[in-house]
Amino acid sequence: MPGAREGTMSTSISLQGGRVLTPEGALETADLHLADGRIVESPAADGLRIDCRGYWVLPGIVDVHGDAFELELHPRPGVDIAFPIAMRSVDRQLLANGVTTAFHGLTVSWEPGARSLEAGRRFMAGLQALRPRLTADHRVQLRWETFAHDAIEDLASWLENEPTPAVAFNDHTTLTVEKVKSGKHDKLGQWAQRAGVTVETYLAEVDRVWSLASEVPAKVREVATLAGRQGAVMLSHDERFLSERAIHRDLGIRVSEFPLATEVAADAMANGEPVIMGAPNVIRGGSHTGALSAEEAIGEGLCSVLASDYYYPSLLHAAERLVDRGVRPLNEAWDIVSKTPAAAMGLDDRGSIEVGRRADLVVIDGSGPWRLVHTVAGGDVISFGR
Repeated sequence: MPGAREGTMSTSISLQGGRVLTPEGALETADLHLADGRIVESPAADGLRIDCRGYWVLPGIVDVHGDAFELELHPRPGVDIAFPIAMRSVDRQLLANGVTTAFHGLTVSWEPGARSLEAGRRFMAGLQALRPRLTADHRVQLRWETFAHDAIEDLASWLENEPTPAVAFNDHTTLTVEKVKSGKHDKLGQWAQRAGVTVETYLAEVDRVWSLASEVPAKVREVATLAGRQGAVMLSHDERFLSERAIHRDLGIRVSEFPLATEVAADAMANGEPVIMGAPNVIRGGSHTGALSAEEAIGEGLCSVLASDYYYPSLLHAAERLVDRGVRPLNEAWDIVSKTPAAAMGLDDRGSIEVGRRADLVVIDGSGPWRLVHTVAGGDVISFGR
């Protein structure tokens, strides 16, 4: 990774003289002490000392949904990279962008190819084996396509993994069918290419799964019951209507991810439910698909969590843009990429700097354009040059 050096692994570390973001939202000059991967009260006599004077010390970023790993695993159609090589690269990208906890948005679909059930099985097995050797905390958001009924048995098995995956209920099939029927399917060739089949074969598969439409509500309820039994966080995806939010709420699906209508986001927030939007939306100044503006939603109190979506650097720089444009002060902008994502995903041991919590931190030079100086993940320090 350009600018990155090998991580410093030390039992005891003191970050000295930095401006530490307190749980109350203030920046206070203080020394911060870490031991055995946690924030502790007092320094060790023989611990590593890192000078953080002039820098901010903030909680590590929590990414609730990122699928940029797909490009590492499959950089071109028909090209697959060995899982350990690809995911170690992803690990370094996360750390280089201040992400200390990442939920990989693993699409489990009826499609052949990169988003197939078989690909999902390889990913889950690969991550379970590799996870202890990665530095960031890698987790999974099972992005289940609600027409992928053959995957339910696997979902049930994966929900028994430790840590428990989150489950997102994703219906892109209906939108696909609507576009195909309307003739507005400009991405059809891209979808077929991703699946590794011809357009004709892809359309035939769409017809097959669309015949399952009447079974979908029962299958959604079945998966929600499975996930609820395991205590999994459940998220809805791309809700278009208030009726969808109401149905999902009744099933215990309490997180609204990428809502497509302002009234849906407003309804979720009014009911104390996290609303997730994409950080790339913020740094680009709008959605590339014409969906809601995340920056405007944040300004109006309709978005509480940002996700990297398809671009890992976006979280750090979305917070920067929100501050620079006066949408939110630093503490509130940072909450949207750290504190509230952690809470949304049921992680009460990170997202704020407090004694006893995980030593997941970032050290940032905010004197000009923001520059990441150090990332601390589970007590391991990764430092970056200028």
